[in-house]
This record gives sequence, C-alpha cells and structure tokens, in this order.
Amino acid sequence: MTSPLKPVQAAPTGHPAYSQTFPCEPSTAKIGRKLVRDVLGVWHLDNLADVAALIISELIANAVRHTPCGSIRLIIGRPSATRLRVGVVDRAPSRKPVLGQVGEDDESGRGLLLIDGIADRWGYDLHGPDERPRCKEVWAELFMKGDE
Repeated sequence: MTSPLKPVQAAPTGHPAYSQTFPCEPSTAKIGRKLVRDVLGVWHLDNLADVAALIISELIANAVRHTPCGSIRLIIGRPSATRLRVGVVDRAPSRKPVLGQVGEDDESGRGLLLIDGIADRWGYDLHGPDERPRCKEVWAELFMKGDE
C-alpha cells in the first residue's frame, strides 16, 4: 500500500513551506494531522504539533462541511522565523468563514471558536482577481516563543 503523503523535506531556501492536495472528505483530517506532525518534526517544532494538528483538523472539517469542493490544498508554512501558518485552500471563495454563535446544546459549529481560542491569529485570503476570486485560504498562525 502506498502512502497518500509525499515525503516531507525541508525547503533549502527561503521561508519553509509544504503543501499538498487531498480529497475534500472527512478522512483527510487524519492525513492532515499526520502531515502537520511530520512537517513540524522536520522543522524541529514538535512543541507546536498538538495545537497545529488540532487546528488543521478543524480547518479541514469546515471545508468538508461548508464547501462543495472535490479537493482541498493543505498548506503548512513559516512566513517568518517566528510564525507558523497552517491553512486549507478550497475553491469556494464565496463561502467565507464566519465566527458564529453556538447554543449550549448545539452539536457542531464550534470549530472556528476553537481556532480563535488557541491560535494567535486566524483569517482568510481570497486568491485571484478581486472581482472574481478563484479560491480562498482559511489559515491560522501560531507565534513561536523562545529560541529556536
């Protein structure tokens, strides 16, 4: 059996980043958690793995639940020496993430609230022409504390 993951390798130049496309389905969450842990292991950022894996799970769950996409792209990057960003790109730019209110008895709808509580910041970016974006990336960032 072959692994659905490409081998994780550190980028030799620039800001490290890794991305891969997967089906937009619930089983991708397990793959996403492993991918995040593998990448952060290569970058020696294991201390962020649990939180980043939880965030990517929630981002994937939101894409699966709220978009009609057949595939999503998982992105893990270090936009600076002190920031880690995980994100999910889908082709449903009109379906923007909304931090909603959830009732005490509601069984779902807490994903972005959870991300808002554990990430240092989160948001979304539309990609493509302003008048007709092709896709959106919903992302969350963790700031690294202390020396690397």
